[in-house]
Amino acid sequence: MEKIDAFCHIMPPDYYARFFSVADSGPVANLRNRVAKIPCLHDMDVRFRVMDEFGDYRQIINIAAPPVEDLGSPQLSREMSRLGNESMAELVRTHPDRFAGFMACVPMDDPEAATAELDYACNELGALGAQIYTSVHGHPMDESRFDVFYARAVELDKVIQVHPCRHSGWADYPTETTSKFELWWALGWEMDLSLFMGRMVFSGVLERYPTIKFLIHHGGSMIPHFSGRVGPGLDQLGARTPPDQQADVEGYPLSKRPLDYFKMFYVDTAMFGAAHALRCTVDFFGVDRVLFGSDSPYDPEKGPGYIRSTIRNLDEIGLGEDEQSAIFHGNARKVFNATFREVGAL
Repeated sequence: MEKIDAFCHIMPPDYYARFFSVADSGPVANLRNRVAKIPCLHDMDVRFRVMDEFGDYRQIINIAAPPVEDLGSPQLSREMSRLGNESMAELVRTHPDRFAGFMACVPMDDPEAATAELDYACNELGALGAQIYTSVHGHPMDESRFDVFYARAVELDKVIQVHPCRHSGWADYPTETTSKFELWWALGWEMDLSLFMGRMVFSGVLERYPTIKFLIHHGGSMIPHFSGRVGPGLDQLGARTPPDQQADVEGYPLSKRPLDYFKMFYVDTAMFGAAHALRCTVDFFGVDRVLFGSDSPYDPEKGPGYIRSTIRNLDEIGLGEDEQSAIFHGNARKVFNATFREVGAL
């Protein structure tokens, strides 16, 4: 069966070289150490050998973490975004049998510049949408300054991928200064994604832009697994709010249950081999809102592991052939509103 991997990461060679030349910061230095050990991110020969295992398989690529906003000044963010977009567009153009499309890299530390880059990447380079992160320099993504970007994505009918971005400097407890045991990644990233979704709901972003298409990494994270808490639990919003925070919950702009908004997100299948969790994700969001996505190449094998385990999970959780077809490739065509011929594929 044809497979379109809708959420996987890359560092094209030109971007990779520039990434290693910018000034160090703690989180960036740590990620440099990580990506340097994953040749599949930047060596296309290695990447293509990995992909060969999976037959009729292509990827929709995005620029790997860290966010460009963390690399330095807003000017550098803009420069790196443009380099990433033009590099990915070239890969899609020259390897249509490998890459079905790409997601724009956008400098969200300057929402106006991010919107302009979205326009350029989509209209001039053929991007299918953009990847953003769950925060920018610690700022939540429901701040009103980001509305210009969301509105333009809706006008263009483009997908917004959402990736977490917490690092070890985000302490787990108020008495500490760092997060330990990589829990900032294993659990903190899922908190990031879940909080992003909640803020998009209660700030009214989904109310104002009901056709916006957010594609949430890691199967919608915590939300499907805690549907009782975001369902009947948040139906009681305000019951637990301290008196000095009542303004937070008074007059929030929703016309239906919070649970109904949470079901408006699209999600991928990047659950790292946890079949039971993937089944929960499909049950909560419905087959038509789940897209095959692997998070490759961050598995222990540095490329094929999560692709293989995700395919296996989709074979073993009791889906019918039509349901598998929708998740593996049909939903991508619908959600990205593309045959992929526009970007050189098929």
